[in-house]
Parts: sequence; structure tokens; C-alpha cells
Amino acid sequence: MPAKINKVVIPAAGLGTRFLPATKAQPKEMLPLVDKPAIQYVVEEAVGAGLTDILIITGRGKRSIEDHFDRSFELEYYLEKSGKAEDLAEVRSIAQLGEIHYLRQGEPLGLGHAVLAAKRHVNSKPFAVMLADDIMDEGSKTLNEMLSVFSKYGRSVVALMEVAQSEISSYGAVGVNPISENLYSIRSVVEKPAPEEAPSCFAIMGRYIFTPEIFDSLEKLTPGKNGEIQLTDAIGSLLERQEVIGYVLNTRRYDVGNKADYLRATIEIALKREDLGDAMRKILKQIYHEETFFDPQVSSLDAAGALNERYTEKGIKQKNPQ
Repeated sequence: MPAKINKVVIPAAGLGTRFLPATKAQPKEMLPLVDKPAIQYVVEEAVGAGLTDILIITGRGKRSIEDHFDRSFELEYYLEKSGKAEDLAEVRSIAQLGEIHYLRQGEPLGLGHAVLAAKRHVNSKPFAVMLADDIMDEGSKTLNEMLSVFSKYGRSVVALMEVAQSEISSYGAVGVNPISENLYSIRSVVEKPAPEEAPSCFAIMGRYIFTPEIFDSLEKLTPGKNGEIQLTDAIGSLLERQEVIGYVLNTRRYDVGNKADYLRATIEIALKREDLGDAMRKILKQIYHEETFFDPQVSSLDAAGALNERYTEKGIKQKNPQ
């Protein structure tokens, strides 16, 4: 029987240059999705799947991640004194999510280098890797299901998603052979291929279960583009010695390292919240009507009708809309 997995590695040492200037003085992983930093969603997902031994790979300027998952006695004292029991309970629960460790990568030499830094902590046991940029839909069982696949086959498992051919150059792409409805045996891996050279439209997403042999592959790699050690190259090397299984996601996934997807994640998470959903729907309706009114592609008559509808919803009748 494969060893039970309880360790997870979360690389969080990237510079976050796509979100400058917001990330000039704070980690991108601490950017909020509504009122909770992105990395907390990932940690909660890990803990929900039973992975309570958590190693976060950090770098310079990432101290606020450690502070976030630590106790804050001054804040707790203020909340308790103010009678804010719910806020106090929530703040305290963050520090009790799991056994969280931290390790500095030193230099941003690629995702593969960050995973390799976890070798001593993993201690020759299978483990999970979760990318902090990838946020799964609330209630997702992706990690649980990947752990079940590992338990059955005893092989590394990589999350996959089918993307448009025009988008495959932004991902690691895999060639596959089918096993079952949502499982594939991976036969090849290519990092960010040109669309016409991609082995398929299955792209690697930010959830992995690895056997410890991945470290042997990482140690033998020579740095590639920009002097970085790529995790996809290590997976390709691992394929020469043992099977790697691809698990196709069946849930929504947000790439919060992408500005548009970050905004979408924020909106959709807010819409699902009982305390914010109704207010957000009203705001989005207002934005839609205002955009329609000022859109030069929409006739003035249609725009006036949309604006009139908006005022009618508020109990105000607009006179002689132009």
C-alpha cells in the first residue's frame, strides 16, 4: 500500500511582477480575494484534504505570510475587549490551521528549484505540491480525489485541464493515453509549446502529488531558460522511470496570478457569500446598465430603455429619456 500523505509544499517565493506596483511592498500571495489573502484559500484546501504538515517556500519580502498565519496577541486583545467574538474566533482559527513551516528559497531559480528545496523536509516520503496562484472553487474535492488516485496506483499524479489550442503555449502541455473517464497516463511533457507543436490541449495545473523520486529528477536537471529549473522538465525525466498519472479537473479553477482571473475570482467568491451576494448582484446590474448606456455600439433608444429600467427598479421614473 502507498504511504499515507500528510505533507504539502506550497511555493510562494515568486516576485509577483505581473501585479506591480501592488506587489512592490507586499507578497502577491497576500493580495486579498474579498477579505482573505489568496494563500489562505490554498492552505485551507490542503488542511481540508488532511494535509496538515505544510511547508511554505518563501523569499525576501515575504514575512507578512508568516505573520498572517501566526498569533496576533494585540489584535486578539482588542477584539476580545471590544466584544467582537466572531472576529476573534476567525483570527485565532488562522493560526490553528495546521503545522506550518517556512523555508527561504534564496534565489528565484524556478518552480523546480523551489520544490527541490523541500527535499529534507519531505524526508523521502510522497508529498503534495500546491501552487499559491491556483485557487479552486469552494468545496472542490480535487485534492482529495488526486490523493485517492495516488492511493490506488502509487504513482505521481498531476492535475490537468483541457484548454483552447491558442492558449496552450502558456502552460506545460502533456501527451496522454486514456485510463478512464478523467484519468490519463502521461507519456510526454513539453513546457509552453507553440500551439502547433503541443502534444495535446491538456495543460498542467497547480496541483501535484509526487513520489520522492521526483527529487532525483530535479537534482539531475541543468538550468534551462533564464537559469531556472523547471518542474515540468523533472516530470518528463521521472516518466523515464515510472508512470505519472494525469487527473482532469472537474471544478472551476482561478489563476490569481493573472489580473483578469484575479478580478473574476474576487467577484465570483463575493457573489457566493451570504453577506455580500445580493449587494454584489445589484452593483453588477448597475455597472451593466451604465456600460450599455455609454456603449457607442448600442443605439440611444436601447440605452435609454436600459437606463429607464434601472431607474424604475429604484422606484424613479425618468422623464423623456434621450
